[in-house]
Amino acid sequence: MSNGSLGKRRDFRSLFDELDGVALWTASEPEEFEYISAGFEDIWGIPPDEIKDDIGKLIESIHPDDRDRVRANIEESTRELRDTEYEGRVVRPDGSVRWTLNRQVILQDEAGNVSEIIGISTDITDQKRREQELELLNRIVRHDIRNDMAVVLGWAEMLDDHVDDEGREYLQKILASGEHVVELTEVAREYVETVVSDEAVAVEPVPLRSVLETELSLREESFPEAEFSLENSPPDVEVAANSMLSSVFRNLLNNAVQHNDADTPHIEVSFEVRDDEVEVRIADNGPGIPDDHKDTVFGKGERGLGSPGTGIGLYLVDTLVTEYGGEIWVEDNEPSGAVFVVQLPLAE
Repeated sequence: MSNGSLGKRRDFRSLFDELDGVALWTASEPEEFEYISAGFEDIWGIPPDEIKDDIGKLIESIHPDDRDRVRANIEESTRELRDTEYEGRVVRPDGSVRWTLNRQVILQDEAGNVSEIIGISTDITDQKRREQELELLNRIVRHDIRNDMAVVLGWAEMLDDHVDDEGREYLQKILASGEHVVELTEVAREYVETVVSDEAVAVEPVPLRSVLETELSLREESFPEAEFSLENSPPDVEVAANSMLSSVFRNLLNNAVQHNDADTPHIEVSFEVRDDEVEVRIADNGPGIPDDHKDTVFGKGERGLGSPGTGIGLYLVDTLVTEYGGEIWVEDNEPSGAVFVVQLPLAE
C-alpha cells in the first residue's frame, strides 16, 4: 500500500472515530472487521477490539428478533443489499437495549468489483422512545379520554329537562366544551400518526386571529379567576401551520394560569408582524422560569416526556412549532413572571 493510501486511511479513521458506530470490512474477508470506530462502544457497550476479529460476537449482541435480518444484510453486502437502510436492536452486556439505524455503503475497485463495505450504525434510541411515548399518549387519548367524555356528555344531555333557563346556558357550555375535547382527541390521533410516520408534517395557511380569539375565549371561561388581556388586536394574517395550532396557544395559556402563584393570574398577549413571520408573546405574572430551565422546560435535549417537571403540553408545543418552521423560547417578564415567545412563518 502506498504512503498516500496509508495517509488517506488514517484520515478516514480519524474522521469516523468521531461518529457513532462505523465498521469497515473487505469483500474477501467478510467474517472479520478491518476497522471499527471508537464510537462503537458507546452504542454496543463492547470495546471494539473484542469483536474486531469475530463478527459472530457482534451478531450475538443483536436482539434475537432482529438477528437473522441483520446477519443477512451483512452477508449479502458483498453482492446485493437486501435493505439499503434498516433498524435493529442491540442488547448491551448490562441487558439494556439500544435501537440503531443501519446503513451499508459499498466501495468498488477500479474494475467495478466490490472491494470494501462501510457499515454505519446511528443510535436512534431516544427517537424510538419518543415514538413509543406518543403512541402510548395516542392510546390514552383515543380510548380513556374519549370513553370518559362520552359518559360525561351522556349525563349532561340527560340534565336538559331538569334545569331552568339560567342553568341551561351553563349546561350548553358544558356540552360544547365536551364536544370540543372529543374533537381534539381526533386531531391528536392524526398528529401522533403523522409524527411517528416517515412523512413530513403537512402545513397549510391557518388564520391566526380566529385561532387566538377562540382559544382566549375558551380560556376565559375555563379560568374565571384569571385576567386575560390583549395589548393589541390579533393580526389578520395566515401562518404556515395545521389544525393543531390551537393546541399551541391552549397549552401556553393554560400553563400561564396553572403555574401562576399570584393572587390574580394576569396574562397579557401581544403580537408583532414582520416581513415573513409573526411573533406572539404570552406574558404572565407568575414565579418565572430560571435561566437553566428555559430550554429543558420544553423537554429539549435528552429530557423529553419522561423527565421530571416536563409537561406533555409544553413538549407538544415545542414539537409543533418546530415542525411549522417556527421557534419558541422563554424570556423574563418584568417585574416578575415569564414570557413565552412564539415565532411562526407567514403562509406564502
